[in-house]
Parts: sequence; structure tokens; C-alpha cells
Amino acid sequence: MSASNDLTLPDYLRPGLKLVFIGLNPGLYSARVEKYFARKTNRFWSALSAANFFGREVKAGDEKLLFQQDVGFTDVVKRATAQIDELTEKEIVAGAKMLRGKIEKFSPVAVCFLGITGFRWFFNLPAKIKITPGPQSEKIGSSSIYILPSPSAANAHYSLQSIVEECRRLKIWLEEIGVKF
Repeated sequence: MSASNDLTLPDYLRPGLKLVFIGLNPGLYSARVEKYFARKTNRFWSALSAANFFGREVKAGDEKLLFQQDVGFTDVVKRATAQIDELTEKEIVAGAKMLRGKIEKFSPVAVCFLGITGFRWFFNLPAKIKITPGPQSEKIGSSSIYILPSPSAANAHYSLQSIVEECRRLKIWLEEIGVKF
């Protein structure tokens, strides 16, 4: 077993959160530097900043500050990998089960899956079922669900600008359900 199998990122979870961002699993670089979405090619932080989501620029490492503003971070699977295809089905199923327990325990107002794949993994949905970004009818316990397009540079289906627009839609949706930052 290589050392990378032990790499992960901490959960930023506790009761009272307004929003929890849920990634697939940590990338190796992010786990090494201990910051969510740390690789410069990942568009998560730049999209939130461009959308003026928090009213200021945000960057990798700001998850600790955002946690103080009731924003959490976690992943479907906690083990860091270079690519998601390195994860086993067993890990994905176990990770989804653990994540469900965490979300039900801490009951954030809303969760936001960063990418359709994580949502699909969580609900064990087959590829033939069409899923689109935006608010979802499902809930996890009492938590409402939103899907943003994956901010990974590997996601060629969405430009940075389209992810920015989805971040703006997320903020409007959150305000509609009573969440403000």
C-alpha cells in the first residue's frame, strides 16, 4: 500500500452549517497541501470568486475561514487519488454510506455536490438516468441538495463561465430557501 492511500483532507462538518460542499474525493495534490480544490487548474475557487458568491475573493485554504461562516466541506470518498477511476466500487459504496451518516448527523440546511458523478455515486444511480446541475428533488435527511458542474479541469462539458453562472444560480436558490452569507 502506497503512502498516497493514507492521504485525505479533514472534514469541515459540525451542527449549524448553512451549506456543505461535497467533492468526489481529494486529489493527491490537495491532500498533500491540506487545502480543498488546491490545484490551480481546478475552477472551484475562481468560479465562486467570479460569481461573487461570498462577496469577496476566495481561494484554496479559505475553507477554514468559510467554516467560521457556516460553510462546510467533505467528500463522498475520503481517500486521495490522482484519478477517480482509482477508487473501487466498494470504496464508493462505503463512502456514500458514511457521508449519509455525517450529513444526517449534522443536518446542514443544504449540500452541494460538485459534479453529477458524486450525486450519482451517493444515490447509486445508473448512468442511463439523466441528471442536470441545479436544485434536486431528493434530500439527505432534512438537507436540500444542489448540484454544481464539476469544477475539475477534466470536465470539458462546462466552461468556467458556465460554472460561474451555476454558482450564481446556487446563491439565488440558497437565498430562496433562507440561506444568506
